[in-house]
Amino acid sequence: MIYIKTPQEIEKIKASCRIVGDMLKLIEQKIRVGISTKELDDFAYDYILSRGAKPNFLGLGGFPGTICVSIDEQVVHGFPSDRVLKEGEIVSIDTGCVLDGYHSDAARTFPVGKCSPEKLRLIEVTKECFFKGIEAISVGGAIGDIGYAVQQHAESNGFSVVRDMVGHGVGRHLHEDPQVPNYGKKGVGVRLRRGMTLAVEPMINMGDYHVDIDGWKCVTSDGKPSAHYENTIAITDDGVEILTL
Repeated sequence: MIYIKTPQEIEKIKASCRIVGDMLKLIEQKIRVGISTKELDDFAYDYILSRGAKPNFLGLGGFPGTICVSIDEQVVHGFPSDRVLKEGEIVSIDTGCVLDGYHSDAARTFPVGKCSPEKLRLIEVTKECFFKGIEAISVGGAIGDIGYAVQQHAESNGFSVVRDMVGHGVGRHLHEDPQVPNYGKKGVGVRLRRGMTLAVEPMINMGDYHVDIDGWKCVTSDGKPSAHYENTIAITDDGVEILTL
């Protein structure tokens, strides 16, 4: 079932999203060689609580952290641990919170120290893919319009789009209908309506689009890096509002 939100509900989602957006800006400043992913997770947990919200990833399906922290070939769902970040890696932080019963969800990929030009380009193109996707949104359009725009931009830059993981609706639940693939055809799929709140989240691989999944583990099949960029957005009378920026 697709839940259409009232303006009042969108304001509640926006309040939750503001916390996550602020936290990701702060966590970017903490990304450095030698910091452990558990330290990043502890910061995220404390920050979300300090804003009066609760982490919504923690405990979901048994997930052990406040953030998913995925390094290089890890696409998504990496566990926080004692592993420390190393020079030249890229690290994706995916997180969310729940405030007053409404959820938020966002992700960014950051360089660790000095990264190769290829990795930096992957991060930038992945971010661009998100904005290409939301530029394709119009009331009465289709979910496929988003995926088509993302896929075209990624592939035109020599990268590939993960098929096995997709975006989703967000609201009173972290994961709601509809699914929002990052690939597809124009005009295909669920019609877009005012009041929809969606997590649009391109996951873009440097190499092939295939991934290996084993429980929580999700890595690129060819071992090449992957990047992730996500925001929760709302479709309103004024167009698209990005709630986690």
